Amino acid sequence: MAGPKPKQFLALDGVPILIHSLRAFAAVSRVTGIYVAVRKTEMERVEVQIAEHGFTDRVKVVEGGDIRQESVAHALAALPAEADDIVLVHDAVRPLIDTATIERTIDAVIETGAAIVGMPAVDTIKQVERTAHGALITATIPREFVVLAQTPQGFRYGLLKNAFAEAEADGFVGTDEASVVERAGLSVAVVPGSQVNLKITQAGDLELAEFYLKQQRERSQETIARNVN
Repeated sequence: MAGPKPKQFLALDGVPILIHSLRAFAAVSRVTGIYVAVRKTEMERVEVQIAEHGFTDRVKVVEGGDIRQESVAHALAALPAEADDIVLVHDAVRPLIDTATIERTIDAVIETGAAIVGMPAVDTIKQVERTAHGALITATIPREFVVLAQTPQGFRYGLLKNAFAEAEADGFVGTDEASVVERAGLSVAVVPGSQVNLKITQAGDLELAEFYLKQQRERSQETIARNVN
């Protein structure tokens, strides 16, 4: 998303995208601490926003890295966690995550040790070979074997920490936390996600998120009206 301001600081319904994400996790009683990993140059701005929106007691800001894996590793190092504690990793630019999905992810980690939120693929998936003129299809992957990964991605703290340590020692960089854990030979369960849990990546995504928020507000008002009547 081209522009001078990082995506997580753009306004959604008049509130920074990051704050929407923080509100969702702060609303879950089982979440006892929230750590935000950001670039050093953005730490002060995040701390100001956290204070403005009343999260000072619940949220800590840590310095991130140049890539996702480094940022998550820095946050893990800052956590006062035990091996069996549960850690959830969430994209700051998925502001419409709902508390029910967060709760389901926690439950799945309690049961299996590792779980991510994912959506079934609805389009036909093609494997391709990149060429100088574009791409050539090499295979069609059956949709029943594919899910589109979302966040949060949850793990037992010790399991994730060990997988990250192994990846760092071997110079492996994964595309997400699950890929690092998978590489360590561990199974990761999938919790059903939602189209509403979209990642703000392009300008049109912001408009779509505004639409979903409006729908949620209208449904909430209808429920309140029914309860009053």
